[in-house]
Amino acid sequence: MSNYYIKVNRTFTTVRKYAWIFTVLVAIGGLWEPKLGLLVILIMMGLTITAFFTGRYWCGNFCPHGSLFDKVFLTISQNKKIPKFLKSKPMVIGFFIFFMFNFSRKLIKISKLWGTFSFLDKLGLLFVNTYLMVLIVGGLLAIFVNPRTWCQFCPMGSLQKLSYKLGKKLGVTKKTEKKITISSKDKCYACGKCFKVCPFQLTPYLEFSDNNQFDNINCIKCSTCVKNCPANILSLETEENAIKLKEKASIK
Repeated sequence: MSNYYIKVNRTFTTVRKYAWIFTVLVAIGGLWEPKLGLLVILIMMGLTITAFFTGRYWCGNFCPHGSLFDKVFLTISQNKKIPKFLKSKPMVIGFFIFFMFNFSRKLIKISKLWGTFSFLDKLGLLFVNTYLMVLIVGGLLAIFVNPRTWCQFCPMGSLQKLSYKLGKKLGVTKKTEKKITISSKDKCYACGKCFKVCPFQLTPYLEFSDNNQFDNINCIKCSTCVKNCPANILSLETEENAIKLKEKASIK
């Protein structure tokens, strides 16, 4: 498997092209108007709810930071291999605990101001500072390593995975989640291009299930591999549709 990565368009919708403006507005504009940070609460609610039904779909299609990494930083990124330790469970779990502990500690401190004029500003500023931190740290990682380096251990990504696992355990995702699906494994060239263009450097062509679906929990369903497959045999499908595609292929 070749370890080189190709820069290709990852923004196929208006939201994915321009959502990065929200990140800059909150992270920079929020320093002057802290209440802008309160909008992040809606973002957190959105990603948690959608993850319950569709996994990390939000990361690849709606996330403002994802838009920033894919639209702005990709063009100047060195696009290197993402270090394994940043993807490791100890790193992901450790950083999630560290982040949530610090965030909760600050939130409890701010809650003491409930009922005062400064409460909303202080609460908003908490989210503003968080967004600014991601903009700086995530931006530097995007430029010098890979655009989606931050996403490997992003606390909101971990939150989505927890929500997704709950939805999966309750049997909800079976009907609602769309995964990368190959119409027929026999038609695959095994060229590895899906891996080379994947923002997360995942390997769909090596991991398709018996239902011809890519089940990796870290897949953000961004469709970059779908758009760039030379054989044009990839799509986003529910499990039910994937089984139908497989049956049609076997019949032919």
